[in-house]
Amino acid sequence: MSLIDTLQDLVAQVPDPVQPIIVAAAGAIPFIEGEGGVAIGIIGGIAPVVAAIAAMAGNFVTVAVLVLLGSGARDAVVTRHREKVLARDGAPVGVGSTLEVPPGERPEDSRSTARRTKFQRAYERYGVPGVSLLGPLLLPTHFTATMLAASGVGKARILVWQAIAIVGWTTITALVIGGVFRAVG
Repeated sequence: MSLIDTLQDLVAQVPDPVQPIIVAAAGAIPFIEGEGGVAIGIIGGIAPVVAAIAAMAGNFVTVAVLVLLGSGARDAVVTRHREKVLARDGAPVGVGSTLEVPPGERPEDSRSTARRTKFQRAYERYGVPGVSLLGPLLLPTHFTATMLAASGVGKARILVWQAIAIVGWTTITALVIGGVFRAVG
């Protein structure tokens, strides 16, 4: 039995007030996300609007946490690297010191993975809005948002565009699945 089948069965077996929580949890899982979560909810018997809101919430909360963690990790790495460079060069290290890290020494210059390369090409071509809106076709929003944060894009900008993408894709999926069930029923 697959994870999706298990979640659909779980939604059908728990009391009605708990069902949206299961859908939100499904929306938090990479590769299932809001689109899969809303499908699980609707197929499990939840009203499409409730399923969509729960799936969006689960997906967005996870993406927001990942963006905040990814951005914080990037800041820590960049700050530590700057301090090492400053200490090596004999410059003062601390809160008031500022030094731009030379491009060849940036930690994010080591882009060796295929996903990172694919993401970078899409980012250069489409920017934050394009990567956020088209990203779910290639990679889960979890990965896209984390890579944007690791690239140094502002947290607010990432979260706004990811929210738009999550709401858009989840709504489209809810309309399609809800329409299919309405047409069949």
